[in-house]
Amino acid sequence: MVVLSAEQIRAWDRYTIDNLPIPSIDLMERAAAACVKWLEINNLIAQEQFYIFCGKGNNGGDGLAIARLLQKFNRPVDVFILETGHLGSPDFQQNLHRLHTLPVTIHFIQESSPFPDIPEEVLIIDALLGTGLNRPASGRVAELIMYINRFPNAVISIDLPSGLFTDQTTIPNPCIKAGLTLSFQCYKTALLMAENSPYYGVPIILDIGLDPRFLKSITPPYELSDKELVHAILQPRPAHAHKGNFGHALLLAGSYGKMGAAVLAAKACLRSGAGLLTTLVPHEESIALPIAIPETMSAHYQDQEPGEVLADTERFKTIGIGPGLGQDTRAKNWLHYLIQKFRKPMVLDADALNILSVIPGLLEEIPAFSILTPHPKEFDRLAPGASNDFERMNAASRLAIQYQVIIVLKGHHSFIAMPGGRAWFNTTGNAAMAKGGSGDVLTGILTGLLARGYSPEQAVLLGVYLHGTAGEIASRQWGMESVLATDLIDSIGAAFLELQSA
Repeated sequence: MVVLSAEQIRAWDRYTIDNLPIPSIDLMERAAAACVKWLEINNLIAQEQFYIFCGKGNNGGDGLAIARLLQKFNRPVDVFILETGHLGSPDFQQNLHRLHTLPVTIHFIQESSPFPDIPEEVLIIDALLGTGLNRPASGRVAELIMYINRFPNAVISIDLPSGLFTDQTTIPNPCIKAGLTLSFQCYKTALLMAENSPYYGVPIILDIGLDPRFLKSITPPYELSDKELVHAILQPRPAHAHKGNFGHALLLAGSYGKMGAAVLAAKACLRSGAGLLTTLVPHEESIALPIAIPETMSAHYQDQEPGEVLADTERFKTIGIGPGLGQDTRAKNWLHYLIQKFRKPMVLDADALNILSVIPGLLEEIPAFSILTPHPKEFDRLAPGASNDFERMNAASRLAIQYQVIIVLKGHHSFIAMPGGRAWFNTTGNAAMAKGGSGDVLTGILTGLLARGYSPEQAVLLGVYLHGTAGEIASRQWGMESVLATDLIDSIGAAFLELQSA
């Protein structure tokens, strides 16, 4: 599924109107009918009363059409139209005319009139602004937004919560805080940003029959990695293969007090299909590995130069670096050595990223198509200056192109920026994964998939999706609060099976 800009969404509407063809008022009717159908299917029409707040643009027209369709269910509906001093869009006017013939109470909120009291049993539908917003909500509409937010009532926004920008940050401007957003046809970028989650609540995408031929004429700014895409990436494991066919990975991880991170990454690497794994750890902590994970070989280092311990790196298909590594002099020396010595794509996470942020020029030496997996704070150290999720996302895209690396900006919808300029949002995972160790598991998965033989682009799309799917499977077994990083590892096999059955 594509993620489109506000301008592309408007262009898709126009293309559909011109090429199906379909009158714009009928397209609006489709949108309203899809909303009401969703409310009916989900048993939300049996409310005591609906209050629908409408602006005078097409989003307000959607609200008026929804009011008319709800009235057919014999539900009490009150419509509140915010007066702005102009007539409104033609489709708004036409839907207002249709509504005047029905027993729906219409209130016009004048400049000087008070806002209505909202009884606690009322379900609020927000149809004030929508995706056409091109400047922050201000004046009377901003006052109404803040007024609605004062009430504890459930709020459903149509298309986008009023005040929310589609393609740029809304913070700190006023915005409706919806529990649910019924949006049309495709995701908007705003509905994938963590900073906006208090406003959009749960996003629901409704198909309103926009002409799919339009998508062939545009380049979407972002895409969603879905099950169909990831299933197509999966490669069968040949029946007559042996361990050497699936790559030998090296994992540089662990330090005093942080060997758990190394164990998690190593287990996840092997669960993801690597044929062989060597884990490189400090000598003083080396006893942990054969006990915790006998399937991995281990190599140890003390204070000697890296080249004395590991002169030959060519035998490795890939290297994962970072989980629990620490940032002492030894860790810095090893990271610098491996980046200069090993020229195939590698995976860099956690302390490897923190070290990169403090050694000038080291980022430029990373092998092309390596995968960097920062969480937002780690990314801010790598690329200082971003003040919101949109700026961080754009900076990740620029960094990926500049250094020819793949950046996974981790979050609920992890953002994946490719060296060629394409970018994806991941669609799997949940809050059960918000615990220490989850990122170490992802590092292991990505390292394992690279060793297994997937290209870096394939490995990152498959790996991030697989990681999120494992989290969903684990949460179904253990509950959202109780999932551990080890549960993610134990669910990787089930995640593969689920993808293979798609």
